[in-house]
Amino acid sequence: MANKGQKQNKQSLEVRNKAVKEKLDEGRSYEYLGKKYGVSRKTVETWVKIYKRDGALDIRKKGKPKKDKNIDYKEKYEILKKYLGFLEEVDQEKK
Repeated sequence: MANKGQKQNKQSLEVRNKAVKEKLDEGRSYEYLGKKYGVSRKTVETWVKIYKRDGALDIRKKGKPKKDKNIDYKEKYEILKKYLGFLEEVDQEKK
């Protein structure tokens, strides 16, 4: 876990790909690659795991997806109105 005020070193995609290729193609150790590229052994393990899972390191976008600003409230309102009507019918049939 990062300490307060700690700066995170971001490695370029090119460096991450080089490390992953060295691990997979040449069988280098995580320890060696971590020292070579200035990151922890666990970081290299994570890069390899992501590469194996996704096929590349830059596919998945991180963070919360942005909301769609083009919301059609009228359409949603009509759907809800129909649903409420349906619920009233079902409730009346139960009585």
